[in-house]
Amino acid sequence: MKEEQPLGGKILTPTFLFCLLLFLISLLFIGKRFIYGIGAVSNMSDGYPWGIWIAFDVVIGTAFGCGGYALALLIYVFNKGEYHPLLRPALMTSLFGYSLAGVAVVIDVGRYWQLYNIFLPWYINPNSVLLEVALCVGAYVFVLWVEFTPTFLTKLGGEKARAGLKKIMFIFIALGILLPTMHQSSLGTVMLLAGSKLSPLWWTGLLPLLFLISCVFMGYAIVVFESCVSAQRYTLPDETHLLGKLSAVMAWLIAGYLIVRFADVAIRGHLNLAFKGDLLGNMFLLENLLLLVPMCILFVPANRRKAPLLFLSAVSIVLAATLYRFNCYIIGFNPGDGWRYFPAFGEIFVSIGIVAIEIMAFLWFIKRLPVYRRA
Repeated sequence: MKEEQPLGGKILTPTFLFCLLLFLISLLFIGKRFIYGIGAVSNMSDGYPWGIWIAFDVVIGTAFGCGGYALALLIYVFNKGEYHPLLRPALMTSLFGYSLAGVAVVIDVGRYWQLYNIFLPWYINPNSVLLEVALCVGAYVFVLWVEFTPTFLTKLGGEKARAGLKKIMFIFIALGILLPTMHQSSLGTVMLLAGSKLSPLWWTGLLPLLFLISCVFMGYAIVVFESCVSAQRYTLPDETHLLGKLSAVMAWLIAGYLIVRFADVAIRGHLNLAFKGDLLGNMFLLENLLLLVPMCILFVPANRRKAPLLFLSAVSIVLAATLYRFNCYIIGFNPGDGWRYFPAFGEIFVSIGIVAIEIMAFLWFIKRLPVYRRA
């Protein structure tokens, strides 16, 4: 089997330069936020104390970064070593998703200069789910950088250091499976605290389980999406057979998720709300339809051998999981009369800037570091 190697090529491509422009514009809003305060660029309020910087950049951004976690479950827990060729690119996207989610938290927190208090035992509230999320995400970012270190060492020729790190890597692999399991489920637990402020279409005691299952199939969808896009642009080995097998796993996970999702809403007596024709009902139906269609496609073996169908199915699944999190954290959340929220232009552009720098980092890494195997 061929070793991973840099793809090479120009860094300053039109795509890279466009993303750089977006990032530079976002820096203006980030600077304004830190100089004049969070209210100068956002529409957040006491009723909506978090907006898209948390819902998109953190809650959704970390789910985007679950490809490495989801593949690790298959490879190291279920002993499916055949998926190993997909792991390093997935690990890289996980690294970006989680690292930039950490950056987004710094921008979002009002008193960012006191963030270090999270790590001071005398300030810790052991009953806080947000503390558990913060500590787990912070630890997982560190774990991801350690897991990706062999890629840097390969580039630098540090074979001795790489061999030494390999002896203890099992510790970080175990942590890399444990930590996301904890904090992804806890991101669902956070919205349990909303109680009646969250629509019963989304509020349920099963939120931690639903968030955990959805982050796993979203991780697989991101792996399929990234592999299909990269294969279109660069000369890479054909991985359609692997992606097809991965998509079969994804389809069964989605089936289980939808059964739990609809059974839960029906048992609690709120399924009628999905068919009222209002915004919340339509968002519920759209979110689940975006899962149901690709699930039906992927259950047909012949469809799993067609790269375009795998790609379109992955896009639909990513959109569905993204919408589910938006619905839970923003659209389905109602703090009471008098409170309204729609992200300000500055908020939106800060999020765009974070995505832009992630794309730039992706392009630099694959062209200068041994991430992919060449065809």
